[in-house]
Amino acid sequence: QVQLVESGGGLVQAGGSLRLSCAASGHTFTTYAMGWFRQAPGKEREFVAAVSRSGGSTYYADSVKGRFTISRDNARNTVYLQMNSLKPEDTAVYYCAATIAFPVKRQHEYDYWGQGTQVTVSS
Repeated sequence: QVQLVESGGGLVQAGGSLRLSCAASGHTFTTYAMGWFRQAPGKEREFVAAVSRSGGSTYYADSVKGRFTISRDNARNTVYLQMNSLKPEDTAVYYCAATIAFPVKRQHEYDYWGQGTQVTVSS
């Protein structure tokens, strides 16, 4: 079992930045590649970014490429999502998730999920 707890969400103006964190516990963190997903009101949950076990490889959705950066600190059992140049369309609940496979953007390939953190971008 892996427990994931996200933090760092909030309200920010368009063009601003936020850094989300996801703290993992319960199993060896480096067993898993990690991903971030998001779900906007009335929409399906979608893939945002993924990072390999070592942190050496990353994978992004086209909609966030060049603006968001995923990283991990294996010593702290934490994965991060640095979000810059935020847009109102980035407003969503953001979830982190853990998977054995990499790179994957399909939700069903992720085994563990956090509870989510709200990000709201005002125009």
